[in-house]
Amino acid sequence: MSQPTYDVVAIGNAIVDILAEADDAFIAEIGVAKGSMQLMFSAEDADALYAKMGPGHEVSGGSAANTVAGIAALGGKCGFIGQVADDQLGQVFGHDIRAAGVHFDTAVRAGDPTTARCLIFVTPDGQRTMNTFLGASQFLPERALDLSLIADAAILYLEGYLWDPEEPRAAMRAAIETARKAGRKVAFTLSDVFCIGRHGGDFRALIADGMIDILFANEGELVALAEVDEFDAAVAKLAAQVPTLVVTRGAEGAIAVQAGSRAEVAAEPIARVVDTTGAGDLFAAGFLHGQAQGKGLAESLKLGAICAAEIISHVGARPTVDLKAMVAAKLG
Repeated sequence: MSQPTYDVVAIGNAIVDILAEADDAFIAEIGVAKGSMQLMFSAEDADALYAKMGPGHEVSGGSAANTVAGIAALGGKCGFIGQVADDQLGQVFGHDIRAAGVHFDTAVRAGDPTTARCLIFVTPDGQRTMNTFLGASQFLPERALDLSLIADAAILYLEGYLWDPEEPRAAMRAAIETARKAGRKVAFTLSDVFCIGRHGGDFRALIADGMIDILFANEGELVALAEVDEFDAAVAKLAAQVPTLVVTRGAEGAIAVQAGSRAEVAAEPIARVVDTTGAGDLFAAGFLHGQAQGKGLAESLKLGAICAAEIISHVGARPTVDLKAMVAAKLG
């Protein structure tokens, strides 16, 4: 087996986030559970909600894209595969991810729909409520995959959000097959409880078939996938099925279980939580970077906690400081 050139190559939704402040009354008015993510199935719905937003701040996003941007900021070598349209937001996304140091050359998609956008309302407590129009990202075809890029990465990272549409689901299955044949690891993030509600059977089958090496979940996603209400019982059940299980618990930190060993990390203290958008994505960035660099379980968790703390201290899901220098200062 050849040595990989890339640390991580991710496949995910190519999205531009539009963030605005909102109060709890507005969240109730639009009928979305606070702190959750809902899909919008038409550009018209997205336009109507956008018209209700206050002043917005645009920043490229997408769960897996945020993760590889974070890894690149830590000094890792990454690639991203995702579909944008031939429009202004598609140009913004492509520019931002390349500027972050991530290899990205997926061909743009002509015609409708537009590039994906996520309308994010941030309440005073820092919680984000996301409303996502998947647009062009849900039409990522298998032919758009750079199979040589996937085979040349130590870790293939996939997001559960992209499992919903049929076309990218088939593409991700092909990517998993390519990575396994090349002897690479496959990491998967469950993304949201609603993804498990729709595709839990698929996710459990992937795990049962030994297709997932590193599984990321938050506490709610963990118990939903395990179909066990008690946290430790859910951890025990899934840790027995995947080589590495990582579970984030918000202010309570995170745990990981790998080859029977369990490690825990506390959440990094920060002055104020501004916006939780991307916290899980950047935690995954720190953890995967640590694993790609041969770090132990505890140190990989610590890297994840440091990256997550940076991202929730400001608006947006991409780092705004020198993440590599921050980690060096905190770890010594």
